[in-house]
Formats: sequence, C-alpha cells, structure tokens
Amino acid sequence: MKSRLLFAAVSICVCCLLTGCLESSFQLADESRLPVFIKLPPNLKRQDVSLTLNYYSNPFGANAKFILKNRNGDVVEQVSGNDKPINGVAEYPGFVLVKVNGVPEVIEHRAKGPIFYVSDDPSKVPHE
Repeated sequence: MKSRLLFAAVSICVCCLLTGCLESSFQLADESRLPVFIKLPPNLKRQDVSLTLNYYSNPFGANAKFILKNRNGDVVEQVSGNDKPINGVAEYPGFVLVKVNGVPEVIEHRAKGPIFYVSDDPSKVPHE
C-alpha cells in the first residue's frame, strides 16, 4: 500500500514538472479583440467564441495557454506561449507580455478578477 501511495505521489510531481500547475484562469472580455495569434475559422465571428487564458507555473515550457471555444463549448483552437509581467504582479492595471510562436501580444488585467483584455496601448509593449 505504501509503495502505491509513493508511486502516485511521485507520478503527480513528475506530471506537474512536465505540464506545470495551473495558477490562474481568466476569460477574455466580450468587448476585447482576440489576440493576433488566435485565428477564427471562417464560419465563426468574434461574438460566437469565448477565450480562456490559463497561467501555469512551469519551469520547463510554455506557461500561458489560450483555449478558444465555440458557443457549444467545443474547443476550436489551443495555443501556448510564454508570459512575462511588464509591471508589478499585484498592480492594477497589470500588463503581461505573452509570446506565442514568437508573436507578442500585451494582455491587460484591469482589476482583480477573472477577466482579461488584449491591450492596444503601444506604450505598454516593451522594446527589446
């Protein structure tokens, strides 16, 4: 019995190291545009979809995951990338630079809560 519990604990730890642990989850505001790296299929419009952003603590890979769903809740697209806070973590509004396949987008957290926006403020894009 002890060996099974130890195996289960080790397996969970290994999975967390490989995939990361979910830290937080946010929904794109209805009035916000989609990030440029999210491509809508021709049969869908912005109002027909929802977008979830999950942040993970992951030492080895992508730590931001976007999940696009249609009105039925079916996953249409998933993309992952890396995030980097632009200002302080606990400051609002908070800005995070997310890169998916090398394409940057600035994510804005205007207030504490489950909603995020895609920022169109060019002053928030860090110059690299």
